[in-house]
Amino acid sequence: MLELNDVSITYRAAPRPAVADVSLSIAAGERVGIVGESGSGKSTLTSAILRSLPTGSRVDGGIAFRGTELGGLSTARFRELRSAEIARIPQDPLASLNPVIRVGDQLRDVLQAHRRISRAECIPLIEEALAEVGIPEPAVKRKAFPHELSGGMRQRVLIAMSLINEPRLLIADEPTTALDVTVQAQILDLLQRELDSREMTLLLITHDIGVVTEVCTRIVVMRHGRIVEDGPTEQLMANPGHPYTRQLFAAARMQVSAPRASDRKPQS
Repeated sequence: MLELNDVSITYRAAPRPAVADVSLSIAAGERVGIVGESGSGKSTLTSAILRSLPTGSRVDGGIAFRGTELGGLSTARFRELRSAEIARIPQDPLASLNPVIRVGDQLRDVLQAHRRISRAECIPLIEEALAEVGIPEPAVKRKAFPHELSGGMRQRVLIAMSLINEPRLLIADEPTTALDVTVQAQILDLLQRELDSREMTLLLITHDIGVVTEVCTRIVVMRHGRIVEDGPTEQLMANPGHPYTRQLFAAARMQVSAPRASDRKPQS
C-alpha cells in the first residue's frame, strides 16, 4: 500500500535532516503506529507523504503509493489521490475546519472535489457520513458552524470528512491530542469501528503509547529523524529491543500508574 525507500527530509537552512534514511513498507489492511517524542520526525514524514511540507523543503528517496511514485505525479494528479485514496485526520479540529463555513458545506466541498454530483445529491451523503461517526441530528448539525460544536463533535466531523470518499489509506496525525480523556476513548472506539467496517489501511502518528497500543497492530519507533525499532505491537510491548523504546514504555507505565491530583491526600 505504502512504500518509503531511504527517505530523507531537510528544511531550508536546517543544519541536519529532520528525517534521515527512513525505509518503511505498509501492507494493505495494516494498522501501523509511528511513535516518538516531539521533534522525532514523525509528522514531518507524513507531511512528505501528503506533499504538504513548507516551500524550500527537500525530499530525497522514494515514496510510493500502491506502486506509484508520488514524487513524480503532477499537482493535479496528486490532488485526485488526496481524500479520494489517501485521507488525513489532522490533530487540531478547530484549526483544521474553516470557522466561517458550515460543516455540511465543507463536507460537500470534499465530495464535489472528487465526484460529479449536485448540491442536492450531496445532502443525504453528508448526513449519512455524520451519522456514521456518531453525530446526532445530522440534518441539523450539518448546518452548524465549527464553533457551535464541541471539540469531540468537531473531531468527528474531521473523521467524517476523511472517510466520506472511502479512501484506501488513512493517515491520522495525533487525532486525539486536543481532546479530554473521555472523548479520546470515544474517538478511538469510533476510529477502530470505521477501520473494521471499511477495511482501510491506517498510519497513526502519535506520542501517546497508550493510543498506539490500543489501535495498532504494529509500532514504528522514531528518534532524531530515524527509525530505531519496528515490530508487532505485542512483541514490542513484551520485549522492546532498543533502549529508547524501553524508555517510552516505562514512561507510559509510570503515567498510567501515577495517582491523579484528586486522589492525593492533602498534606498536613
